Amino acid sequence: MLKVEAINVYYGAIHALKGISIEVNQGEIVTLIGANGAGKSSILKSISGLLTPKSGSIFFEGKNITGAPAQSIVKMGISQVPEGRRIFANMSVQENLELGAFLETDKTAVKQRMDNVFQRFPRLAERKNQSSGTLSGGEQQMLAMGRALMSKPRLLLLDEPSMGLAPILVQEIFNIIKEINEAGTTVLVVEQNAHQALSIAHQAYVLETGKIVLSGTAAEVAASEEVKKAYLGG
Repeated sequence: MLKVEAINVYYGAIHALKGISIEVNQGEIVTLIGANGAGKSSILKSISGLLTPKSGSIFFEGKNITGAPAQSIVKMGISQVPEGRRIFANMSVQENLELGAFLETDKTAVKQRMDNVFQRFPRLAERKNQSSGTLSGGEQQMLAMGRALMSKPRLLLLDEPSMGLAPILVQEIFNIIKEINEAGTTVLVVEQNAHQALSIAHQAYVLETGKIVLSGTAAEVAASEEVKKAYLGG
């Protein structure tokens, strides 16, 4: 479904991604794990059109989308939940969700999608008229995920969904990611919590300083001695 081929990304003189290649098959959850600053977010930003690689290509469903503008990538069926959630704090929960469907002109379709989001996240339904800035961290993460789902993506990109959340909420968020996947959305998740990410993923890639150092099924990656030592406290 998604093929990233040998992309190189620079921030000024800094070579952030060094010939990265990854694949995501339809229906899978694929995770990218690695330390802070390894380049995980840069991969997602390159896929969603927020960064343009200096070289290399990105294909989505066979179409070359390298360097395409972000809004046209959303239109194609890719939606990103950004790191740090980036909700519009002074707007209500409902208004944030409506913004997620900015490409949809059919009001009935928007309502249907919102009903689906409220079904998946009942807490958001209870707080739909509340200002988003007053939600807890976990609820804000749910809102960011709900907003991304409003564009009805076939591929959902998640950037550090568990960041700053209490352990009990982390579990809940990962259960929801699994449910979203089981309902038919392919997921690419960047996550520092390697243990949680590997527990729900089908495939995994390990990133270090802009390079992929290990890849395989999530079970294979979780069983690797290096990964156990570096990320799983083994």
